[in-house]
Order: sequence, then C-alpha cells, then structure tokens
Amino acid sequence: MPRVIVLDPLASEGLALFDAAPGIEYEVRPGLKGADLRSALAQFDGAIVRSGVKITAEALEGNRRLKAIVRAGVGTDNIDKVAATRLGIVVMNTPTGNTLSTAEHTIVMMMALARNIAPAYQSLIEGRWDRGKYMGTQLADKTLGIVGLGRIGQAVAARARALEMRLLGYDPFLSSERAKELGIKIIPSVREMLPEVDFLTVHTPLTEETRNLIDLAELDLLRPGARLINCARGGIYNESALLAGLENGRIAGVALDVFTEEPCTKSPLFGRPGVVCTPHLGASTEEAQSQVAVEGAHLLIDFLTRGAIRHAVNVSSIDPQTLAGLRGYLDVAYRLGLLQAQMHRGTARRCRLLFRGEVASKDTRLLSASFAAGLLHNALEGDVNIVNAELLLRERGIDLVEESRSEVGDFSSLITTELETESKTYIAAGTVFGNKLVRLVRLGDYRLEAYLDGTLLIFTHNDVPGIIGWVGTIFGKHGVNIAQMSVGREGATPGGGAIGVLNLDNPPTAEALAAVQEHPDIQSLTVIRLPVAGELPAWMIG
Repeated sequence: MPRVIVLDPLASEGLALFDAAPGIEYEVRPGLKGADLRSALAQFDGAIVRSGVKITAEALEGNRRLKAIVRAGVGTDNIDKVAATRLGIVVMNTPTGNTLSTAEHTIVMMMALARNIAPAYQSLIEGRWDRGKYMGTQLADKTLGIVGLGRIGQAVAARARALEMRLLGYDPFLSSERAKELGIKIIPSVREMLPEVDFLTVHTPLTEETRNLIDLAELDLLRPGARLINCARGGIYNESALLAGLENGRIAGVALDVFTEEPCTKSPLFGRPGVVCTPHLGASTEEAQSQVAVEGAHLLIDFLTRGAIRHAVNVSSIDPQTLAGLRGYLDVAYRLGLLQAQMHRGTARRCRLLFRGEVASKDTRLLSASFAAGLLHNALEGDVNIVNAELLLRERGIDLVEESRSEVGDFSSLITTELETESKTYIAAGTVFGNKLVRLVRLGDYRLEAYLDGTLLIFTHNDVPGIIGWVGTIFGKHGVNIAQMSVGREGATPGGGAIGVLNLDNPPTAEALAAVQEHPDIQSLTVIRLPVAGELPAWMIG
C-alpha cells in the first residue's frame, strides 16, 4: 500500500483527498530536518511539501523507496532536483494555484501605497484624526509598468486595466500581438520604461539578470514621485537603494511582500513614511492554499495509483534509450536557447530551427522543445522543461517552426537557431563533436568554433591588429583568466567586421568591461552565462 508523508502544513481540502483515496496511507509530519527527515523519507513512497522543508541531496541519500515529491506551489528551489532525478524520483509542482492571489496582493499593495491606508489607520489607533495629512492619489489614468508578463504579470495587467490605468510592459518573450490583446504597450527595455511610469511592479524570477534590477542608477531614471511594488522575489529591488530613494525624495513609496533575506523582521524600511510591507503573503489566501493543496494531492494520488505524471519539473517523458541517443543534441539545443535569450534585444516574435545532416533524422520535436526550455529558463517563474517549454512559448504568442535537411554540410550535424524580433533576427548555430562536446560554430554572419559552457564574453570589433592583446592585457590586470578563445571574421578577407568569443574562468567585473570597451575598434560586449561543461538540467539526466 503506497504511503505519503506530508512535510508542511497543508490545507484540509488536500488532506481530505488523501483520506478518500483508496489504498493510500498518509502521515502529517511537518518541520522535519537532518537525520529525522532522511529517515522519514526512506519510509514513504510519496512526499508533499510547501516551502518550509528543504529536501536536499543529503536528505535523499541512499533512498530506495521514495518515488515522487510534489511541491504544493510554484517554485521548487527547496528540492534538490538533480539528486531526485538520479534516484528516479519524479518532482512535480502546481504552477497555477497562486496566480490570482499574488496578482490581487499586488493590486492591494499598490492601492495601499496610493491611499496611505496603513499610516492612516495607525493614526486612528493612536487617537488622531489626521484627515488632511494623508492625501492620496488615484490610480485611474496613472501609468503602471509591469516587468515580467507571465501568468501573474498578465493577471495584474487585467486588474489594472479595469482600474483604468495605462499599461506598459517589458518581457522579451511576449509577442507584440499578445501584448496588444492584453492592452499593454511593450517597451524594449526596463530602463526605457522607467521615466514613463507612476507605479512599477515586477513579476520575474530572481536570476543574475534580475538581481538588483532596480538600483540607484535606475531610481534616477524614474519619474519623480513614482511608487514601486514587489510581490515576486526579494532581491529584484536593491533594498538599500530603495531606502536612499525614499530619503532623498526620488520615489514616493515602496511596497514589499518579499525580501532579500527571509524571514525579515527588521529593516530600515519598516516604519518609514511611504512604505507598506507584508510578510510574504502573496499566496496566503484560503483559496490559493486550498487550490495548491488539492492540485498537489491529486498529482501524488494519480501518480501512485495510476502512474500518471503531470507538471513534472525533472522528467523528460523520453524513454531512456531515446534520451541516451539524443542527449548531446538536446544539450546543444538547450544551450543555444540559453545563449539566444541573453543575446537578443527587443521582443521575440518567432523562432526558427534548422536541423541539417544526421540530426535531421532524429526526433527534432524534442530538440525544439529543448531549445525552448533554454530560451525561457531565466524568464519564467517556476520550472521550465522539455514537457512544458513549447506550450509556454506559444502561450506568449511566439511561433516556433522547424525545418530539416538531410544533406550534410560542413558538419555531420548542425542545429541553426534563428530568433526573430521586431527589429532584427539573431542567428546562432551549434553542433556536437563526438557524443557530448557541444560547440558554437556560428553567430550571425560570423563562423567560428567556441565552447558552449561557463562564462562567455562575446565582442564584435573592427578586424584590426591588437584587439586580442588589448582584451587579454586588461583582463590580466583585473584578474580575469581566459580559458579558451575563438575568433571569426566576416568573409575571407581581413579588414572588415570580426568577432571574438572568450571562455572565462571567472565573470569579468564592470570595471574590466568598461576598460575593454574603451578601445575605439571594439563595437559591442556581451557577457553570457551558461552551465559548465557536462552540467545538464535535471530532466536531461534520465
């Protein structure tokens, strides 16, 4: 008889489903950790968690019984998915359960800022009738900037539109056609959006690209008196910069539901005029808790009784033999997606993948899905994998088309990816040497051969002597070691455009990049972050 352990408090509706499920036993044992958690997990076939308990590799070590873990919520950062995958444990989540509650909380925080709700109530508690002290501002006809237009961002947009707000949005993976349907004007970059907004809200995951997305420099771009809301992830706004912006009057208000360090019970922001904070309540509604509990329980019951897998974040749904034969191509397609996501500027409209040579005879549908998973990896809240990536791409109005040609060109197999935006088409191509050596062999019009792993610096320049020496000297002064180097030029003759791709042992500092950029013949610099060689997403391990 399958046994389930409930490791965090779960809404009664979810527990009722376990009660009613024939042939399933369950125990509620919240708050376990260390040796107690490891011992308990070894006694059950399924586990369901929220965000409190962390299922680490140590907690799973030696486990031969556990078959599935369900996260009753979106993020699965508290579960070691690689360790689970190696042990054959399916990890699933409930990606839609918190959407409306978090969107509503964002609107509530915005309203509280606009109308000074918290301090006005506090004045009444303290026996004061300060009606004239708390003059507010209406939301109608104000401009709301939304960074990140996934499910939650779109739900916020719908509610703000009903409040007669003007909507600006930034999301490189939402097509202009879909944005028009939502009543949102797409802005090419966050920095270009800032001078136009009265309110700003963010709905993105926390990544290296979004950490401190709003810092001191960005506050200077905001319209004076702007108000900022964050119900997504702590760290997207630099909290020290927010404090400085409030102190110098650059911004009028800040509303935070999330913090860089949680739990957060002390902050210089707390108690300041123009600040509203809540303790990560975005998903804390009876409806959201009930929905994720019910959905999570259904996932686990269906898996343990029928073997059904839905919303898996670490399972590729590819049989092991097929996975083994495709892994190298899946890896290069995935890394090309990661690369394209960091290279392109503007709003994506269409993706085209060309498979040429031996790879054209493979299951290219899976390779396209792997590319889409890489493309969206850092763009969406929750886990993106080969199962859901193509659907998520199409939901954002981005077409994905593929073409196959069996004839062999310069390489026995070649995957060429084209990402079309409204202003430019970005091209990147890669191949696999042997079984697993993934290589980048084309960027735009440039032919080259570069390693597709780790930290890359891609720079375009005029094809003149001394460029490589210039870059190497500067990086040497700044302690940045160059592990590999590849160069390419337009055409076959010198003197035109050229490109360099450096694999670096450590990311370059802003100072080092600024020094490199000072050379008059260097045109552009782009830092790309990829997995190290051999590092695969959990769903590709098998």
